[in-house]
Amino acid sequence: MEMSIPPSSPPTLHEIHDAQTLIPGLPNDVAALILSFLPYSHHCRLKPTCKPWYIFLSSTTLLSLRRHNRRSHLLCIFPEDPHISSPFLFDPEHLAWCPLPPMPCNPHEYGLCNFTSISLGPHIYVLGGSLFDTRSFPLDRPSPSSSAFRYNFVTSSWNRLAPMISPRGSFACAAIPSADQIIVAGGGSRHTMFRAAGSRICSVERYDVEKDQWEALDGLPRFRAGCVGFTVGGDGEDREFWVMGGYGDSRTVSGVFPVDEYYKDALVMELKGNGSGKWRELGDMWGAGERPRFGKIVVLEDEEGANPPAIFMLDDYDILRYNMDLNRWEKECSVPRRAACKTSFGFIVLNGELHVMTIVNGIDSYERRSRQQKRVGTLFVQIYHPRKKSWRSLIAKLPFRQPLDLSSTVMCPIRL
Repeated sequence: MEMSIPPSSPPTLHEIHDAQTLIPGLPNDVAALILSFLPYSHHCRLKPTCKPWYIFLSSTTLLSLRRHNRRSHLLCIFPEDPHISSPFLFDPEHLAWCPLPPMPCNPHEYGLCNFTSISLGPHIYVLGGSLFDTRSFPLDRPSPSSSAFRYNFVTSSWNRLAPMISPRGSFACAAIPSADQIIVAGGGSRHTMFRAAGSRICSVERYDVEKDQWEALDGLPRFRAGCVGFTVGGDGEDREFWVMGGYGDSRTVSGVFPVDEYYKDALVMELKGNGSGKWRELGDMWGAGERPRFGKIVVLEDEEGANPPAIFMLDDYDILRYNMDLNRWEKECSVPRRAACKTSFGFIVLNGELHVMTIVNGIDSYERRSRQQKRVGTLFVQIYHPRKKSWRSLIAKLPFRQPLDLSSTVMCPIRL
């Protein structure tokens, strides 16, 4: 059954007339509350049920109800270039997948990677990255991108936003929900095919969602790319933007092979309303003989806002916690189950827990799988609860046609 094209503006519950009830025998407000508890990943299959359901499941009212009821986080996964490959939403609670439409395609650009995806409100933002452009020379040299896109989960559509002032890939990025802003720092033209090649920049910008414009802020003290960004503090003027790790200069081994020089410190900028303070530098976070290169870093926010966020890093099979008072990384725990061979890992925060993801190629003896499923493998997630100090795990089938490389896959949690 096919539905008509949705209205251009987001519908509301008031557009459902009294004669068009959501659930027969129930008031629409009660039925709306019931439908809001349905897994979001199933909505695309439920919309064709009837016109009232289509209107409600495409409305801002639905998202408001889900946010009020604190529905669980979903994970948006970009397996490849989002211009040509659809991103997917993964619901870890129901082990369900939901495809999203690919971004608007530019026929001259291809191979986008090292972009950043971040959520703010009912939107997913895709910013920057490194790509190849058929209009540039030489053709085999990647270029940084300044493009910005936003996916609206109410209208189920992509919008092209004002481009960043400076093109960049592999950069620090953080959202400021209280101000409806996004801040980016550093980056360059880093590409997965050229690990130590490309440019580095130190510029910092802030995006205003309401105005759809970028504003330049004080740049980083030094060139820095491949870094991680997050905010610390409350929703007031005492919030800070942190930039950790990354690389600056590069050196050559035997005068031939380029090797990155990684930073051991962090930089902090105080955010003051519509303005910003100066950058202050923190000392080295690593002791003598400790590994200076940062692993994948995630930030676990305190939902009550009473405590500072907890910062974790995945270092091989160990999870480290950052001690702000000592400016040191301390071992929190180790991943209980290790892969049989060296593999890539995904590291993300969902619903207040740390998710360590890897691809398992083994075949479950209790389930017969097709050759396609054998080839792409299975997603194995080990989940750590920092407060309970406990582990659990889950296994999910992958919907992708090609094997998933977690070392280059971009992931972003969003609450819907």
